Amino acid sequence: MPPTGANNSLVRARLTIHHPPSGSSHTLGGRIDEVEFQFNPNQLELSRSASWYAQRAVGFDRGAQQEFSGADPASLSVEVFLDSSATPTTPEVRKKVDQLLSCCEVDPESLPTNRPSPPWVRFSWGGFSTVQFIAYVESVSAAYSLFSPTGEPLRATCRLSLKEIPTPTKGQNPTSGALTAQRVHRVVVGDSLPSLAWREYGSATRWRAIAEANGIDDPMRLRPGSELLLPSADDVRRGRERERGGTP
Repeated sequence: MPPTGANNSLVRARLTIHHPPSGSSHTLGGRIDEVEFQFNPNQLELSRSASWYAQRAVGFDRGAQQEFSGADPASLSVEVFLDSSATPTTPEVRKKVDQLLSCCEVDPESLPTNRPSPPWVRFSWGGFSTVQFIAYVESVSAAYSLFSPTGEPLRATCRLSLKEIPTPTKGQNPTSGALTAQRVHRVVVGDSLPSLAWREYGSATRWRAIAEANGIDDPMRLRPGSELLLPSADDVRRGRERERGGTP
């Protein structure tokens, strides 16, 4: 059954699906798709752990001395309930399940690179920042529970397991304003800053971030063959928060 009252929520949980970065970058690539939750989850399971190494020494009579060896990636488990029984002629449930299953398949655009990879994702739910991190989908399972007379699935419960993708430690001088990561894009005919911003950040209105990073005055005039630095999505988000007077 769907979570009680979830359909009345004003803020929807969502899973944004991105192309993986090229090379060793930890910056999300352009957005592929987005799965907005039809019903908000009634439970999230978040786990995080740290690794310690036991260094045995004669001088300790109550066990071995422990040494910290690193933080482990976070894991997030979430359940997605899908229901299109009110519109039984649409393949909405099947399409959304296919979107989620594709997160465990290699992204075709990554095949020419040296590091083929499935898409990277980011789960978000309003201001619940604790569960918002870049991740890959470790597993997806779908249980179908209702079908149309033609066999079209009308109801499904999907269980997702996300594993955090570790990112480099933040810079030593957080007030410097330096970009944490960038990606290089070679301009082709038809490119514009709004179109690049849409592909990279999911919003054409964020073209100013690319313009500022490259010292561009006219966003519509780009020279084919030239290279542009694309700021990371996190840098763009922090810049917008600073403009609004918020805390990055």
